[in-house]
Amino acid sequence: MNTLQRIEHWGDTHHPNWLSAIRILLGIFLMAVGIKFVMDRNALIAVINQNPGLAALSVMLGHYVVFAHCVGGLFIAMGLFTRLAALLNIPVLIGAVFFVHSPTGLFSEYQLLGLSILVLALLILFVIEGSGRISVDEYMRRHPGREFRDKYIDF
Repeated sequence: MNTLQRIEHWGDTHHPNWLSAIRILLGIFLMAVGIKFVMDRNALIAVINQNPGLAALSVMLGHYVVFAHCVGGLFIAMGLFTRLAALLNIPVLIGAVFFVHSPTGLFSEYQLLGLSILVLALLILFVIEGSGRISVDEYMRRHPGREFRDKYIDF
């Protein structure tokens, strides 16, 4: 058993139920931040205007932030591929920690350094802990033989 499998096994066996409520709230918070980022395009436009040569990179970064927060937040809230979704959000939060006081305001959703550090710590925790007992992952683990189509789609 390699190190990653041991971490996953430990996280699956030592996950209290109250931590699932924190996971769900974290997922909802990340989705809300992603939606707020979409609604406030002025910060991204300011970054592009400062350095037009990096416009494509800025646009790709903006799309990555929105995807990681919206889709990743939904997956974290549901407990579906929680470790992967949390891992995809970690680079965004590392950027928020280091660029939180940026003059462009690109990471203005994370105005408090403490908030971004807390969210980053929770994401790292859920990469280690996983989704827990109250999750889609756990349901799929308990019912491995059932197909989604056979159970939910009626032809």
